Amino acid sequence: MKWLISVVPFILYCSVSLAQSNSLDHYLEVAKSNSPLLKDLRNQVALNQQDSLRLRAGFKPQVNATSGGLYAPTINGFGYSSPITNEHTLNGLLTVNQAIVSKSNINSQVEAITLQSQSVNNTAKISEQDLKKAITGQYIAAFGDQQQVKFSQEIVNRLTTEEDVLKKLTRANVYRQSDYLTFLVTLKQQQLQLSQAHLVYKNDYATLNYLAGVADTSIMELAEPNLETGMPPGINSSIFFTQYKLDSLKLVNSKQQVDFSYKPKVNAFADGGYNSDFMGQAWKNFGTSIGFSLSIPIYDGGQRKMQYKKLSLQEETRQNYKAFFNAQYRQQIAQLKQQIDENEKLMPQILDQIKYSESLIKVDIQLLQTGDVKIADLILAINNYLTVRNLKTQTIISRLQLINQLNYWNR
Repeated sequence: MKWLISVVPFILYCSVSLAQSNSLDHYLEVAKSNSPLLKDLRNQVALNQQDSLRLRAGFKPQVNATSGGLYAPTINGFGYSSPITNEHTLNGLLTVNQAIVSKSNINSQVEAITLQSQSVNNTAKISEQDLKKAITGQYIAAFGDQQQVKFSQEIVNRLTTEEDVLKKLTRANVYRQSDYLTFLVTLKQQQLQLSQAHLVYKNDYATLNYLAGVADTSIMELAEPNLETGMPPGINSSIFFTQYKLDSLKLVNSKQQVDFSYKPKVNAFADGGYNSDFMGQAWKNFGTSIGFSLSIPIYDGGQRKMQYKKLSLQEETRQNYKAFFNAQYRQQIAQLKQQIDENEKLMPQILDQIKYSESLIKVDIQLLQTGDVKIADLILAINNYLTVRNLKTQTIISRLQLINQLNYWNR
């Protein structure tokens, strides 16, 4: 009966869990589609594209229609001076303005926006890697909890079965009452650990849904994550170094912008329409005019050299950050690979220990039927088995987490 009571909740749990299951890929896709940050960055790229189009449109001829009128009456000699106000005027003009800008200047300004879009796009890729790492890490943690729940349930089931056998043997005076109570305490401890494992699993599962933006309180079984160790790309193609290249190009572009700002600026304009003060033959005051403006920088107090110095300091800062990150990057990759190798070397030893522990428990259970084993020895064998099985789960989860950290750099 006790065996039935302990197994029924697990059967119900498994029936619900096995009905549906979620994979790591499912959570990654959901998280990416729900992420407001990734949506924001995509919109920023689209906004930069519009800025680029607007910039080019600004260098095309600008056409404006203007109109104005004035009436300043003079009464009994009182009023504004007529030579100043012309007493009454009316104009209606169509004006065309065209900035004379070199093609290289326009291309430089467009390139600045393009580089900004590339920078935002690269930031989006890094943010996607950050999200993928966080979701994968939480998924692995929840999957490890799930495996722990299954293992704890397996142990409780086995101990419950042996508890029934030991109870009968105790009633037959094969074992003492103290032996039975000692074994019962072990069973109760495992049942408590099972409850704790359930709680940890639910919490980590809920955290996984929270990170992925899933508003669901139900619990489904998690499929085993299929993670393979990948090789990080070369520095020249890594998204983590692309930003440094883009920053370098931005500084070069900024220097070009400084140079162009000190070149002569020419603007041409033309207008046509009606402009009259009604002092003469007003019906003849239709006409047109053309003109230009020229601005030549001569002296600005040495600001150009100051801007060059500022850009040089920014380039020096960029190189320092890149060199430091390069050293950290290589050290991190080497360390993760070493930890993965050591983890994989540990697994065969753990599997051997599990095999020996299982064999010892089988022998002790057989001897239990005849009363030829000490309960303390059986409990010790069970605890050793629990320890090595937990070590196996921890080693597997640790390996998956290390692979997840290494794969973070694989883009």
